[in-house]
Amino acid sequence: MNTVTKKSINGGEFLIRETEAQDIFIFEEFNEEQKMMAQACQDFIDTEITPNIEEIDSMKNPDLVPTIFRKAGELGLLGISVPEKFNGMGMSFNTSMLIADIIGAAGSFSTTYGAHTGIGTLPILYYGTEDQKQKYLPKLATGEWAACYCLTEPDAGSDANSGKTKAALTEDGKHYLINGQKMWISNAGFADVFIVFAKIEDDKNLTAFIVEKDFGGITMNEEEKKMGIKGSSTRQVFFNDCKVPVENMLSERGNGFKIAVNILNIGRIKLGSGILNGARYIISNCVKYSTERKQFGVSINSFGAIKGKLAEMAIKTFASESLTYRAGQDIEDRINNLAAEGMDESQAKLKGVEEFAIECAISKVHGSEVLDYVADQGVQVYGGMGYSADAPMERAYRDARIVRIYEGTNEINRMLMVGMVLKRAMKGEINLFEPAMAVSKELTSVPSFDTIDTSELFAAEKEVIKKLKKVFLMVGGKAAMALQDKIEDEQEIMMNLADVMVEIYASESAILRAEKLAKMHGEEASKHQIAMAQVYLAGAVDKINAAAKEAIASFTKGDEQKVMLMGLKRFTKMDLVDTKTLRRQIADYMVEKGKYPFS
Repeated sequence: MNTVTKKSINGGEFLIRETEAQDIFIFEEFNEEQKMMAQACQDFIDTEITPNIEEIDSMKNPDLVPTIFRKAGELGLLGISVPEKFNGMGMSFNTSMLIADIIGAAGSFSTTYGAHTGIGTLPILYYGTEDQKQKYLPKLATGEWAACYCLTEPDAGSDANSGKTKAALTEDGKHYLINGQKMWISNAGFADVFIVFAKIEDDKNLTAFIVEKDFGGITMNEEEKKMGIKGSSTRQVFFNDCKVPVENMLSERGNGFKIAVNILNIGRIKLGSGILNGARYIISNCVKYSTERKQFGVSINSFGAIKGKLAEMAIKTFASESLTYRAGQDIEDRINNLAAEGMDESQAKLKGVEEFAIECAISKVHGSEVLDYVADQGVQVYGGMGYSADAPMERAYRDARIVRIYEGTNEINRMLMVGMVLKRAMKGEINLFEPAMAVSKELTSVPSFDTIDTSELFAAEKEVIKKLKKVFLMVGGKAAMALQDKIEDEQEIMMNLADVMVEIYASESAILRAEKLAKMHGEEASKHQIAMAQVYLAGAVDKINAAAKEAIASFTKGDEQKVMLMGLKRFTKMDLVDTKTLRRQIADYMVEKGKYPFS
């Protein structure tokens, strides 16, 4: 595992710093131990999930999912992040990302798994006292107990801190009585442990509690009828004078909102990795089906339209893999550095993830939208059969839709990532304004006509990425100056800037991964990954141009607008790429291999 202490980049600095290929982690670098864990996870899916997928989704057998859940615990899959002293595996952050990745092909069960191992277990691991950890973590790590996370309320969704659930101290000072309603609670139907957020008296912020089902005072509605992930338990939970010992307060009074935010950061990047194997599964099924399906006497994957779809599905997935594991290793490097400096392990993990909260949000947004795209195109490749419940695309399409809502909607995440960048810049944590001023001066200067040495692989593409970063600095810097503290009220502009950020990070990550692979295995052996990175970048340039143009139009006028549009044209200039030919080459290789063959 990657435990070597090294200097790590700060969160959000990708916007102003160049990163070298050798400084990022790529999927292909997982070691044998990690690969064995991933294979064990895949074997579990093949043995326990795939043969039972229809029965799981029907929810007719209430014991089936809890039984499968306990088997996952017996295999150690529920304790990847839990230290060995608490019956866990004690594996690295990026390893936990890898397991979340593989389990993503488990349909509804991936929600069950993620709710337990992430938001259900991690609050205790990171914020619990030693006694709380000793009591709960061993049972959670082995699957003896299942966990859920009770934050959302009917009137408190994205604005989680506005929750109305109350916790009142009893007269003897030994218990809190919790009263309130929670909704959309994954795993609630069979959970033994509830992480519950409530307000004490007139506190501004929430407080978190560890609540056992056996404490009493807990009732539930029937299982929710959902569009997708039908095999996961989702219920409303009611607390009626639920008596919780004072020692079951998690962390300190009023610290619940901070717990929720930090755990959601982890949930976001885990969701970014958690879509990957689902996307690969869909793509591989589409490759096989398009080979078997004949029209006009030939397989439909011999047609350019289908090749284009197969390739684009793979290209987007490749980019999402690249950025997610890049961010995951950056988090792990920061955790290792903080631990080496003497920080408590749990605190180091929290601080490591918090530092890269921007990248966590990017991973969630990009990954969820890639999965949605892949599922939608999967239905299209299958044609009429894609709409049939007898084929795998119908379930994949329904299950995929939730990921743009989980862990904060994509709209909320977009505004968060831009807001965090601007706040860090204001605090001096990211030197954003100095480069932004330099870009502003560059707009009125004579453009350089120096030629670029393109003998090095990706030299031209890296120059393009440098300029794309200038687009963010130009538009974001000017918007911050013009709108000042009102910028967060201009949500459309925030969304435009977020789209620029996402595409910069994704395209740079894909380029760096392909470059690293070429250095490891040679350009010929990596030609398809190189092609995917080039095609992705070409599309990213167009998206960034469109998003930036929309933002510029909304807050500038006259000569200032003309200057910025000229700058945008200069910064999004890129030599034309023959994406059609590259996509065909990528698709032909996929058909030859009979699956998604790039990881």
